[in-house]
Amino acid sequence: MKLRRYSALALALMVFAAACSSDDNSTATPANSNGSSTTESASGGVADTDVVAGEVFADERCTANEAAGTITYLTGFDFAATASIVDVIVAKDKGYYEELCLDVEIQPSFSTANYALIAENDAQFSSGGSFSEVAAFATANDAEFVVVSVEGRSAIDSLIVKPGETATIADLEGSTIGVKGKLPPSIEAMLLQNGLAQDDDYSVVLLDGFDPEAHIAIDSIVGFPGYKSNEPGALDRAGVEFDLYDPLDYDIPGSFGVIYTSREFVDGHPTATEDFVRATMRGLDDALTDPQGAAETAVALVNANGNPNFLSAEGEAFRWGIDSALITAGTPDGTGYGVPDVDALQLELDSYGAIGLFGDSEVPNAAALIAADIIATIYDASGVLIWPA
Repeated sequence: MKLRRYSALALALMVFAAACSSDDNSTATPANSNGSSTTESASGGVADTDVVAGEVFADERCTANEAAGTITYLTGFDFAATASIVDVIVAKDKGYYEELCLDVEIQPSFSTANYALIAENDAQFSSGGSFSEVAAFATANDAEFVVVSVEGRSAIDSLIVKPGETATIADLEGSTIGVKGKLPPSIEAMLLQNGLAQDDDYSVVLLDGFDPEAHIAIDSIVGFPGYKSNEPGALDRAGVEFDLYDPLDYDIPGSFGVIYTSREFVDGHPTATEDFVRATMRGLDDALTDPQGAAETAVALVNANGNPNFLSAEGEAFRWGIDSALITAGTPDGTGYGVPDVDALQLELDSYGAIGLFGDSEVPNAAALIAADIIATIYDASGVLIWPA
């Protein structure tokens, strides 16, 4: 049985672990970095303006990056302190994009609203909820999305259940689960792995709103899905007890913190694409090193934007505390943050395809959606980010 409860103490331990463990994959200062990166040009040739650790950023590369114009980045959920958003916020705040001659504008949005804008190059980069979400939208719309980084190597979803209702996940048989739209594929796969098929062994019902306190009080449901980095923290702060089933405990594949762009932008501006990823991954490293500071930077933007989604400082600290701990724990030693694990991502697509995520379409080829060569060039052989002087 894999049944867990989150508490304030657990959060504190996660945040501490994330802050203390980030040195395993940290971005070295330029004086300690080594290596260089090479970018393929749109015509297939090799640029003569490589980024070399500790050396001056080439004028020619700067000119090429400036030619990309304003790069619009659309967040996946407001200015939340979460993977693939907070790293962009930190990179922008610390001037990392400007150092690489990139003009980046961050606009708050929602992940599912952004796919059409990226496909039409009306915006250039965005945050996807998961790799499988990007793949599903690409398949449904015949869009050429290119994933440039995947920060989280596990599903971010969880199943929140009223305390005392179940001793094992099998006890959910015959129950009703509340959903916001539909059951996340990682939760559906977890239930199916434990012999529970939707409609046959349990039912789902639509929920109104996004308040976990209101949802857990509904008599007709046993529980509901939620992000590990959000709803559990809200319930814990309210003193509401709950049990939590985590797909990670059942070896269900998944991902979160995905940044993607369009094939059109990659082909048209290869150095700008690479250097956007480079600056963003430096922002990620900073956010992992100082999770509280990163959350505060995000909250400042939230408040400056009027806080339309009623985010709180406590909630965003919890959100990034969970995300950062998962990213740190899931990234192998010697591997740069954000580098996609293509085999694991294919397993995610295969697993979710088996429960109908892609409808009648074939399961996508993960490798075809990933610009593995782009993110590979920003790190040296030991996983240290290559940064110019």
